[in-house]
Amino acid sequence: MSEERSLNFIEEIIEKDLANGAHKGRVHTRFPPEPNGYLHIGHAKSICLNFGLAKKYKGKCNLRFDDTNPVTEDTEYVDSIMNDVRWLGFEWDELHYTSDYFQQLHDFAVKLIEKGLAYVDDSTAEEIAALKGNIDKPGSNSPYRDRSVEENLELFAAMRDGKYADGEKVLRAKIDMGHPNLLLRDPIIYRIKHAHHHRTGDTWCIYPMYDFAHGQSDSIEEITHSICTLEFIHHRPLYDWCIEKLEIFPSHQYEFARLNLNYTVMSKRKLLQLVNEKHVSGWDDPRMPTISGMRRRGYTPESIRKFAETIGVAKRENLIDIGLLEFCVREHLNKVALRRMAVLDPIKLIITNYPEGQTELLNAENNPEDENGGHREISFSNTLWIEREDFMENPPAKYFRLGKGLKVRLKHAFIVECEDYKTDENGKVTEVYCKYFPESRSGSDTSGIKVKGTMHWLDVNTAKEAEIRLYDRLFKVENPAAEEGDFKDYINTDSLTIIPKAYIEPALAETAETDRFQFLRIGYFALDKDSTADKIVFNKTVGLKDSWAKEQKKG
Repeated sequence: MSEERSLNFIEEIIEKDLANGAHKGRVHTRFPPEPNGYLHIGHAKSICLNFGLAKKYKGKCNLRFDDTNPVTEDTEYVDSIMNDVRWLGFEWDELHYTSDYFQQLHDFAVKLIEKGLAYVDDSTAEEIAALKGNIDKPGSNSPYRDRSVEENLELFAAMRDGKYADGEKVLRAKIDMGHPNLLLRDPIIYRIKHAHHHRTGDTWCIYPMYDFAHGQSDSIEEITHSICTLEFIHHRPLYDWCIEKLEIFPSHQYEFARLNLNYTVMSKRKLLQLVNEKHVSGWDDPRMPTISGMRRRGYTPESIRKFAETIGVAKRENLIDIGLLEFCVREHLNKVALRRMAVLDPIKLIITNYPEGQTELLNAENNPEDENGGHREISFSNTLWIEREDFMENPPAKYFRLGKGLKVRLKHAFIVECEDYKTDENGKVTEVYCKYFPESRSGSDTSGIKVKGTMHWLDVNTAKEAEIRLYDRLFKVENPAAEEGDFKDYINTDSLTIIPKAYIEPALAETAETDRFQFLRIGYFALDKDSTADKIVFNKTVGLKDSWAKEQKKG
């Protein structure tokens, strides 16, 4: 019996809260993405954590869009985020937008002004930065810090009414310009942006800053455990200050280490660069670390959830090996993927003693890992496609595939022995000639012949053509964001190889994007969205073994 997983530090906090009767025994989390890009694998970890905690403790989890920056946000991103959350296997209890609370957040800001805890500042961004000081030097008060409550209320109302241009004025919290935490040196809590909002249109021209909207939105929704990544740990005092001064529901923020994955970048800004500069085909390019890219590549939600569970929840940042993610994908696909045969670099194999024009149907299991997986029929004739790499003119010792005089088993079929081969004018092998042993049929072999090699193949008469896209790491170095110069200089130019004409089993021509397949001896594959009735396209999801790790050791 397997040992039960120990609690992570957030679970320990929650269980202590429940034992103490905090929040009346409630657990209410939220996942609050900004709709300014597509979600990536780091967000998947946060989704699994927030929704997973709510499920474990019979609580609730909200999906809330932090849409306070109208310049970068779009409904396209909102739709993609909702799709990704559902694809991962989760459903939110409540759907909210920070824009739902614009009036309440405005009223909170007015309340701070009325309490003498916020003021309108006319300083430029450069002047505010200059007065802020640094870690070794306290900041200096703005010349506008001592405006009266009445004047601040009047100016804030004028900001709200659109009487000032972008950047002309801001609203700042009045805290302490000498505070050791620079984020508490009178942070900006409202700025002017004359921009069309994807939900509220042109109703507002002032928008709350994230640090002001975040805690109050949590409080409005009565979130009990607000879980953020570690970079927000220095923001927590401001989160607490706002809640305390406004005397609202005491949500509390907890921080965990975000996911950093090697051989990729996780910054939305950098991912956007890759998309805009056409280094990838889009946000859902199968080489991208986005959830939509992984879905298109053929990853399964189960494998991503398993990956999130395996890496756990920590308090310290670290770089996770992408090989672990691929292991989780491979492990799940091995259980669920249907086995099929495909030939990516074909040459013909002609069986000289098999009746020409004859075809027979052979029985093949769909998945040996699934006792209820069933079987399929595959056709066999005297002319087959095999992989070019499965034949050698001068094979070395212990070569267990085809060469003149060598025997091998054709998967689900018969044992064959190579008698001869044919080359073109360039010396390239085009055809291989074999004899077969009729009594060696798989499942009823009475030939007594022993062979060590098994090869996959396709019947030339029934095989269908397909385009195959093979993917590798997007970057050549482990941590491209940490390297000198432009991170894009480290893009792996061999990260995509397209095979325009491969052959597949006819059954693969009638499949859906949600189906997963193991191409025998090659890897796991999924149908791409570019597929049409006239052109079938498959993406390689992951190989059967971790060949990358072996290559790294060689280097």
